[in-house]
Amino acid sequence: MKGNNISRVCVIGAGSWGTALANLLAEKDLAVDLWVREDDVFNQITEDRINHTFLPGIHLSSNLTPVKTFEAALSEKEMALIVVPSHVMREVLYGMKPYLNSSVSLMIATKGIENKTLMVMSQVAESVLSKEFLKNFSCLSGPSFAKEVAIKIPTAVTIASRNAVHLERLQRLFTCEFFRVYTSFDLIGVQLGGALKNVIAIAAGISDGLGFGHNARAALITRGLAEITRLGVSMGAKPMTFSGLAGMGDLVLTCTGDLSRNRTVGMKLGKGMKLDEITDRMSMVAEGVKTTMSAYNLARKMHVDMPITNQVYSVLYEGKDPRDAVRDLMARKLKPELEY
Repeated sequence: MKGNNISRVCVIGAGSWGTALANLLAEKDLAVDLWVREDDVFNQITEDRINHTFLPGIHLSSNLTPVKTFEAALSEKEMALIVVPSHVMREVLYGMKPYLNSSVSLMIATKGIENKTLMVMSQVAESVLSKEFLKNFSCLSGPSFAKEVAIKIPTAVTIASRNAVHLERLQRLFTCEFFRVYTSFDLIGVQLGGALKNVIAIAAGISDGLGFGHNARAALITRGLAEITRLGVSMGAKPMTFSGLAGMGDLVLTCTGDLSRNRTVGMKLGKGMKLDEITDRMSMVAEGVKTTMSAYNLARKMHVDMPITNQVYSVLYEGKDPRDAVRDLMARKLKPELEY
């Protein structure tokens, strides 16, 4: 490091979001190594300076170097940013572990909840790595489509950490003229907001696919936020986190944006397609599909009422007709909107 500044970074995962974040940092004159799993993507970036598979049309900075091994990615790095699908996070962390220096700053920008353990990504990291690796640990979340960040459309996100000094350093590292960073100490809340909004986005997509209007979508977003907050608070998160960028901000974006993979899955379900048929045609992961199972089981474990999540689970994993799911939601017992 140069004083308190981070200058040598690796990004683990060359999907659309990993590539966009790697390029953002590289364009700030940082030396960035991007760990790429897929041979064809590695060759695309090496030969064309474009990730045609996951971030087409974006020319990548010359400061960004694709690498194929964890050893090469992590060598002499001051920070490692992990952006891989949640279902492979544990495997990737074990792969990285032999090459990690305890002084490396670890950040996760993955939004998901592990299916078997019901852990958010910081908890997965805590279960794999020793405490010396976690003193400078952080998570990045918020309303941020990779394509829009890549073409430098104004975006605001939240970085969460328990280390105040480290948070300030990361805030400076990522902030630029089109990317504004806010900070939070609520690691659990920021991660839950980022993960659970994908479930509600599937519900919003189903509503759109069924031909329902803005009224229905607004109701899903608002009541979806209510159940996300209930679960988050039961797990120790701060209620106000869910009114911020990592909560309401990301929820609105993912439930309304045409670039949302999770909303797209829901729309196709609403139009009568089967889940296997939808996912087989997608080149990128829609995290909400797996997160729905985790959220459903986590709600049961924590005894939290999550009716929208329950219905999305029934549509995805029990073959329930989306119209029946809507009918059952609307026919629930009447209740006050807020509990004072």
